[in-house]
Amino acid sequence: MDRISNELAHGRRISGKPEFYWGWSGVAGRLRAGRRAGMFVAAGGLAPGKKALEIGCGTGIFTHLTAESGADITAIDLSPELVELARGGGAVPNAKFLVMNVEKLDFRDASFDCVYGSSVLHHLDLAKALPEMLRVLRPGGTLVFTEPNMLNPQIMVQKNVPFIKKAMGDSPDETAFFRWGLAGRLGEYGLKDIRIEPFDFLHPWTPGPLTGAARRIGAVLERLPLLREIAGSLLVTAEK
Repeated sequence: MDRISNELAHGRRISGKPEFYWGWSGVAGRLRAGRRAGMFVAAGGLAPGKKALEIGCGTGIFTHLTAESGADITAIDLSPELVELARGGGAVPNAKFLVMNVEKLDFRDASFDCVYGSSVLHHLDLAKALPEMLRVLRPGGTLVFTEPNMLNPQIMVQKNVPFIKKAMGDSPDETAFFRWGLAGRLGEYGLKDIRIEPFDFLHPWTPGPLTGAARRIGAVLERLPLLREIAGSLLVTAEK
């Protein structure tokens, strides 16, 4: 199957318990989601009067959190099953959920102040998706994404060993990024002020009682020049 067919099949396969596969359930998962949402709001300048496009919204976890900023959120996903779950997650007056392929966005040029998403770029054909994202982003607008870090030992094994990849609920085509390689790719599209920073040592499966200690240790590790490079995630920001 091609990439789009694989992603559609993936959405159907995980729709029974997507948060489990994505690591957003449990105490640690909710804390990790809240932190990422805060990054999208801060780096993307989300506030009342701003318009933002969320790519790969899944079940709407980040849509609900970022909508608290007061920005108008349009959240899209390729999977009809996941969008249906998002719509059933409760009304959000300043957000709407649409089934849409990021490679063929049905929006006018320069429609949004920010385009953001959690763990979605590594699912995409960037050569097809990035031009569309940039087309609908206004001049001076911001891209903000959080992505898996290929230098993290677990991520490296999970994304490159087929039977582990399948067991962890990954789609066949998804990968992860080395930050310097991704920065180079973004630079090819004329983006400015590209910043990619490693973060997050809080594992989603951390037991609830240990979460506080794990967060404190992780905060220290994120400040250490070499160790921070193997953090689990990358915060990606860039300006059009």
